[in-house]
Amino acid sequence: MSVENIKAFSIIGHKNALDDVVLTLGRSKVFQPDEVGNFYSDTRDFARVSASNPYSEPMARISEAMHSLGIAPEYVRIKKNFKPSFEEIDEYSKMLSEKIAGYTNRRADLQQRYNECRRALEETSHFVEIDRNIDDLLSMKYVRAVFGRMPRENIKKLDTEPYKSEFIEFVPCSNEGTYTWGVYFTPVTKIEKAQRVFSRLYFEESSFGSMEIAPERKYKQLKLDRNKIENELNTINAKLESYVEENSRKVLKYYTKAAEYNLYFTIKPHAMEKGNSFCLVGWVPEGKADDLIKKLQKIESVEVSVSSGVDEVKLSPPVKLKNCFLTRPFQFYTEMYGVPKYKEIDPTSFIAFTYVLLFGIMFGDVGHGLCIIIAGLLMWFMKHMAIGKILVPCGVSGMVFGALYGSVFGFEDAMDWFYVGILGMKHKPIEVMSSEFTSTILFSAVGIGIFLLCTAMGLNIYTSIRQGNLGKALFDTSGVCGLIFYGMLCAGLGGMMLFNVNLFTLPYILVIAVAFILVFLREPLGKLVNREPDWKPESWGGFIVENIFESIEVLLSYVTNTMSFLRVAAFVLVHAGMMQVVFTLADTVGSVGYIPVIIVGNGLVCALEALLVCIQVLRLEYYEMFSRFYSGEGRPYEPVKLSLTKN
Repeated sequence: MSVENIKAFSIIGHKNALDDVVLTLGRSKVFQPDEVGNFYSDTRDFARVSASNPYSEPMARISEAMHSLGIAPEYVRIKKNFKPSFEEIDEYSKMLSEKIAGYTNRRADLQQRYNECRRALEETSHFVEIDRNIDDLLSMKYVRAVFGRMPRENIKKLDTEPYKSEFIEFVPCSNEGTYTWGVYFTPVTKIEKAQRVFSRLYFEESSFGSMEIAPERKYKQLKLDRNKIENELNTINAKLESYVEENSRKVLKYYTKAAEYNLYFTIKPHAMEKGNSFCLVGWVPEGKADDLIKKLQKIESVEVSVSSGVDEVKLSPPVKLKNCFLTRPFQFYTEMYGVPKYKEIDPTSFIAFTYVLLFGIMFGDVGHGLCIIIAGLLMWFMKHMAIGKILVPCGVSGMVFGALYGSVFGFEDAMDWFYVGILGMKHKPIEVMSSEFTSTILFSAVGIGIFLLCTAMGLNIYTSIRQGNLGKALFDTSGVCGLIFYGMLCAGLGGMMLFNVNLFTLPYILVIAVAFILVFLREPLGKLVNREPDWKPESWGGFIVENIFESIEVLLSYVTNTMSFLRVAAFVLVHAGMMQVVFTLADTVGSVGYIPVIIVGNGLVCALEALLVCIQVLRLEYYEMFSRFYSGEGRPYEPVKLSLTKN
């Protein structure tokens, strides 16, 4: 449960050095900028630095060129000696943009000509049987020629009423699917009437253009033109493909550098200036602070002052979690809830232990646990899903408890040979299917819940003392008094129900009552202990009435939080019950379908239970335990750093 110490940086210097400072902070990859106004109360004489980012334009040019080349945008690792200046990046982006624009503009022009040629070729193909120049037909003085197509079935209607007309002559040229292409002739004076006739026959007029030669010769000429354009297109595309193959790595290197510097300059707007000086503030992890100070002090006119985040809690320092490799995967759950505030404990280790423990208890099956391990490994190595790393220890825990239950892919007696035959035991350690064990499983689940809730209260006490809030540590519902009240009440009820021992003597009851009264008065007592001047309520009567209802809610929360852990026992029993249903169905279908039903049933039960158990355990973590000791209201540490997507 570790939060890395962090340092507050305050950097001042001459405005001419600001760009160098920004690049130094960005290259460190550990600096998180903050607002100057948060550090200094009086900033009336300061003005925010307003400057355009010089790297945005080169980056845009490279991005546009990459899009034209079909290169997917990604950031790649670059050797440390590759440090191009702004001028070099800008010059390269212009060269790349001009070179690619020449190719792409030529390709776009050829593509347009190719499309036009293809359309003309398609239309011409329908009229190759006409041995006259199209221009001659279109330029007739007294007769209008109209080219197009119509449904083949409608051609016969031209000889029937009301379509039949002696001033219309339709000449079919070719067939395509259900359509016939052709041309109809009609006197110029009858064109409107002819158009109405053919409109009712669903004639679609073609946009057939001018043609000074016969369609057959035009068709052959268009084919030659199309092939020529296609060859030029292929040549251009080959050159682009060759360029991508030879230069993609270089393009990505410059793209990454431009993006890197572009990101670094997002630090600049956080600075404020006064006269010829600037001020910039932010946060750096303690382990990286000394190295960054040395680099900044090399810049002329720059001064750096550093203070500990412990002394700057009022500024809400960002939090960087630090966990070992075993618990680090569970930071995913911690960060999903919210990172801790500075001086608040990191619950990652707690959730790692309790989540794996509860998951194993609820998902106890050797075979299913093995499947979860395999699924987790595949999810991590193939998809880099954070949940994958979490599922592996959960699967191991499931296998351990599955061994205790003697359950392997739902076969509850699969390990009897080991416990009875080898270890000489009368039966396996936990008989889930035995009615005698049901009450034991239920009481055990509640006992685990009580222990974990008491642990959460202990963590709350520790956190409150660490944050200097002694009143909360003593009188909160999860403080010392709340822990005494809840712990002693549970111990008394447990003694009566399990061991027939009555602990509720007069002194015992008095201690419980006093603890509850102190919890009832937690608000004024907490303020009094913390030496707050306004510790008294405005009205004692109103305070008492309000707190009576709050106390009922507190008592209900103790009960509901405890009873929520019954779901742990429920899932132990549900697993055995669901697998019993699978075996019943398998017996019903007979020997032929027995094995397929068992395999499919195991797959469904494993997938369904894994999903439900993941959700239910997370619910126990967040609502029953985190709510007692953890706020998650901290500010995450997010340094200005480019996230690489490729090695």
